[in-house]
Amino acid sequence: MVKILIIAPNWIGDAVMTEPLISQLKKNNSNSQIDVLATPWVASIMKAIPAVDQIITADFQHGALQWKERKALAKQLAQSAYTHAYVLPNSFKSALIPWLAKIPLRIGYQGEMRWGLINQAHRNPSRSHRPPMSSHYFALSGQTSSEVPQPHLSLPEAMIDQSQQMLQNIQAHQELYVLCPGAEYGPAKQWPIEHFGQLAKNIIETKENALVVILGSKKEFSIGSDIASMSTHPNKVINWCGQTSLEDAMAAISNATAVISNDSGLMHIAAAFRRPQVAIFGSSDPRHTPPLSKLAAIHWLHLECSPCFKRTCPLGHLKCLVDIEVKDVLNSINQLTH
Repeated sequence: MVKILIIAPNWIGDAVMTEPLISQLKKNNSNSQIDVLATPWVASIMKAIPAVDQIITADFQHGALQWKERKALAKQLAQSAYTHAYVLPNSFKSALIPWLAKIPLRIGYQGEMRWGLINQAHRNPSRSHRPPMSSHYFALSGQTSSEVPQPHLSLPEAMIDQSQQMLQNIQAHQELYVLCPGAEYGPAKQWPIEHFGQLAKNIIETKENALVVILGSKKEFSIGSDIASMSTHPNKVINWCGQTSLEDAMAAISNATAVISNDSGLMHIAAAFRRPQVAIFGSSDPRHTPPLSKLAAIHWLHLECSPCFKRTCPLGHLKCLVDIEVKDVLNSINQLTH
């Protein structure tokens, strides 16, 4: 029997991009077992990939080798007799556990000083010819295809049951608009709070039975509060930043009439649930990290200084985001939902 261990990436958006690879590996070996080793926050994404059989969580500290802990986990995994390991991050540390567990075939990109740790190594593409992450991961499946399937997530029954109370609250409204104003990388990827606030206000004022939910992490709670405070109907604009699990956020997104987000992990989740969405880009490049969905509208001004890939605007004006107007985003929403 083919037994596969996937070493998952550590970012939510990248985790979504693994779905085509994992599903293809299951197609290649229909009776295979596919387990995923993931951090707790990425494990939620893996629950929504039907081809995954088991999720093993490990909360390793960022930047720490933790040799003793990795060796102990590898010893435990060795008992499962995996035949293949797919190491998706490029780091040295991520390749240690499959090597220590003596998994015969260890597949991945050459990455960071991992000669021998990866024994079926693929060459990393150059930065100038870097494909979308879903294509990058999919290439490890051994399938040659000119068109890589778009990532697709589906809520399992257990996740629906877990989020039932939250879903009942939002399904009482005919239309649900989800705003995702955060971006882990930094403010150069974040559309201004004032713009999000005006957008929420306009949605509520023009759509009679609409509810606006703001999603994000705990550190974005104050941003969500500021956006909600700009509405003249506070009971119709709810700040859930830091108030929900990622599973709840995924359930809300999967039920959304439309999702409006920066370039973030939640943007990729919305695309994988096939929800109408508007994705706003500033310092990053939608040619490299687009929402992979036919229901996505992208707003990117592509100024002379953009993309700069900086965390904060090096010129201090943030025109690449400030000049994306609320009326244009609202127009895209209306086109996508009618």
